[in-house]
Amino acid sequence: MYASEKRIYLASRSPRRRELLKQIGVNFEVLLCREDAARGADADERLNEGESPEGYVTRLARMKAEIGWLRVTQRGLPGSPVLAADTTVALDNVVIGKPTNREHAIEILTRLSGRAHQVHTAIAIRRRDAIESLLSTTTVEFRKLTEVEIRRYVATGECLDKAGAYAIQGRASLFISEICGSYSGVMGLPLFETTQLLQKFGYELL
Repeated sequence: MYASEKRIYLASRSPRRRELLKQIGVNFEVLLCREDAARGADADERLNEGESPEGYVTRLARMKAEIGWLRVTQRGLPGSPVLAADTTVALDNVVIGKPTNREHAIEILTRLSGRAHQVHTAIAIRRRDAIESLLSTTTVEFRKLTEVEIRRYVATGECLDKAGAYAIQGRASLFISEICGSYSGVMGLPLFETTQLLQKFGYELL
């Protein structure tokens, strides 16, 4: 069976993850779950005490895949695999989340200025009784940024709702002096690891 004849569910609202799946020819359907805490979010994304950035992001990806599979069964949908992912930025092994507002974004980018940080993206696939996950870790180094540059970037609004307060595929690419690892992983879906997991579940791309 060709990959185009197969389908998976993507348990994510991220347009970047949709673009990356389309890039490698994956046929998918978006499976929406609640993310608004005020409406009772499906996944509790709080960091556990003593939890490492790698453990945190892997736990969330697996949790989201589990929740996605639960939605599939509850809604009586065809039993295609559910793919979920989560991305976090860590500086000195401390998780840096998404900015809560523009001033917080300025604070985050000021901390990242002139330093190397890690971007961890975990992906998980759940189907029936099986769940598998993989982790991608990429080191990104920012050149020294001026306060004016940071404020101008934040004013674009691109930093909002982004782990680490920046989008590598956008204007923040001007800040990056070096990257070691997966570019697509920093975007939110490491394609190498995604392909490996899809193949484990019988989804051949070529």
